[in-house]
Amino acid sequence: MSEYHNPVLLKESIDSLVTTPDGKYADATFGGGGHSREILSRLSPEGRLMAFDRDQDALANAPEDSRFQLIHNNFRFIHNYTLLNFPEGLDGILADLGVSSHQFDTAERGFSFRYDAPLDMRMNVQGGKTAADIVNSYTQEELEKILRLYGEVDNARRVAQLICSARSKAQILTTDDLDNAIAAALPAFAAHKHLARVYQALRIEVNEEMRSLEKFLLGAASSLKIGGRLCVITYHSLEDRMVKNFIRTGSVSGEENKDLFGRRLSPLEPIERKPILPSEEEIASNTRARSAKLRIARKTKT
Repeated sequence: MSEYHNPVLLKESIDSLVTTPDGKYADATFGGGGHSREILSRLSPEGRLMAFDRDQDALANAPEDSRFQLIHNNFRFIHNYTLLNFPEGLDGILADLGVSSHQFDTAERGFSFRYDAPLDMRMNVQGGKTAADIVNSYTQEELEKILRLYGEVDNARRVAQLICSARSKAQILTTDDLDNAIAAALPAFAAHKHLARVYQALRIEVNEEMRSLEKFLLGAASSLKIGGRLCVITYHSLEDRMVKNFIRTGSVSGEENKDLFGRRLSPLEPIERKPILPSEEEIASNTRARSAKLRIARKTKT
């Protein structure tokens, strides 16, 4: 559904993912369903696809196909559902880690500073803390840490100070409240770029994205058959580094573990040494693809 989300690196990812039409696959980030529909188009009547999304809005995009199952849950639980549905293992797993266009463009979700809206940012609106909860309750040190770690905000301390100063006068409840609170820390020549980093940091913290990604990678490696493929599309350096490290070493930290004989213990190996990037044509038609990177790995050992 192009109105919901325009899938990024569609042909490149599915060409790499689907190696057998009779296989069992997972789309870990269903969203608008563009990648899932392309996977289904490559499968035979015996092929199967399960998909995940924690956003209630995404459920309406599910195709009516007997080969398909959409699970309303976080992709961090992929191994649980693989054991339940495909105990023999999966032939391929795809994850597109980007926030959907629908989430950015739905003002009341609070993902974008383009709209004045409640400061929410939850991918699953049925529970959990909001971005407003974070900016009004975290200590200055905690705010600085997430801004620096998850948003790579250069002046993270100054931004955290301004948030704490503003909330001492009145709660920060909307995107405009936040934008006004930190306006003094935004350089005039790149205000939107800096705001985007602040919003990214808060969104990652709200949705526990890095913790979920680590658990997903571990679960995906356990869920794949030998020879099965993992395809992950990333959009910022922090998540891309985690994926790259995990494929290379089996650890998101990049620390390589070896057995007593000095053999690498990582269950995966990269198929392409460098990530696949979107074409200039794709970026021109979909600007949200400009920072995308596709990494592909194959499972080589249990």
